[in-house]
Parts: sequence; C-alpha cells; structure tokens
Amino acid sequence: MPKWLRKSLVVMVTILTFGMVTPSQDLLFENTNSDKSPKKAIFSDGDHHHSEFETEEDQPFITKEAFISQMVKTAEQQSFDKFGVKIKPMIENEFNEIILPNIEKAIGEVAYQFPEESLVNLKISETATGGMSEKIFHIADEGKNEDVIRFHVRRDHPPQQGYWFNFHYHTYHDQFQTHHDLGAIYWDKNTPPKWMS
Repeated sequence: MPKWLRKSLVVMVTILTFGMVTPSQDLLFENTNSDKSPKKAIFSDGDHHHSEFETEEDQPFITKEAFISQMVKTAEQQSFDKFGVKIKPMIENEFNEIILPNIEKAIGEVAYQFPEESLVNLKISETATGGMSEKIFHIADEGKNEDVIRFHVRRDHPPQQGYWFNFHYHTYHDQFQTHHDLGAIYWDKNTPPKWMS
C-alpha cells in the first residue's frame, strides 16, 4: 500500500471518529517479513497487535456518579414510557418528587456494590412492559446475563380507598423475593387504564 494512502486513511479514521477509535497498526506500519526494524517490533508480535504503551485508560470506564446519572435518566424515560399518555400527566409530578429520588438511591446502592470497571457491564432493559405487567425496567449484568435489580409498579386497591400505584424493587441478593418500597402514588377511585395506553 502506498505510504500516502496509509497516511490518508489514518487521518480520515482519526477525523471521523474524533480519536475514539485508533486505526489498526497495519495501517501505520507495513507488516513485511523482509524488514524487521526495532520500531515495528514494538507494535507487532506475530498475529497480535498491541502497543507496549497501552494503559488501563484504554479500557472502557465509567465512574459511579456518571453511571448513576445515566441510569436515572434512562429510568425516568422508561417509567414515562410505561405510564403512557393517559397515566403520565396525572402522576408525573409526584413521580419526579417522590419515586425518582428513591430510584436514584436504589441504583446508587447497586452501583457501590460493583467496582467501577464492572459498571460498563450493567445495562438497563430496553423497553417497559404494558398491559397489567408490573415491570418498569431491570438492570442486568450482561457479562453474567443475570438481572441485578428489578424495578416494578403494582396496582393496589385497598377496600374503600381507591387505586394506588405501589413502586418497589427487588434485588438478586434474595432471588428477587423481598419488596423494597419506593413509595406509592394515589390514582383515583376509578380503575386506572392499562400501562402504555
């Protein structure tokens, strides 16, 4: 490959990815067996290409604070998606004032149980469930393919009290058996519509 083409490809990849992806070392140095210069030996070792200057900074990394912030934003959006256009306007303010701060605390408790380098493996479920289902969202460890914490909302109808939305979560510590209360929001005496309606 001509030298000018290699350099052009390196510049183009750098510009297009804004430094997020580094070009392959093959583009930087020709990999021929006839010329084994010391400079090439630093960057190539048989079929495995690496730099002796690689650091832990090259690994994916997220701070606990950034993780919590990102998860709370996604949790809020997932919750609003679940509420749908009929329920959301009626409970949005109370949800933001009462429930969301408690969700943030629960996510924080989970985050502080994992080392920061493991947080990149924790992902939030992509969609809430509609109908009568309790699931709002789950946070799972993708490396183990297991849920870590599950956030749910249940419809309660105590006698003579109308309908309430009971927000709670379950954790993997007890195989998701215990309800950890996040709060409750009163709906009305009339039956609430189905989720996501």
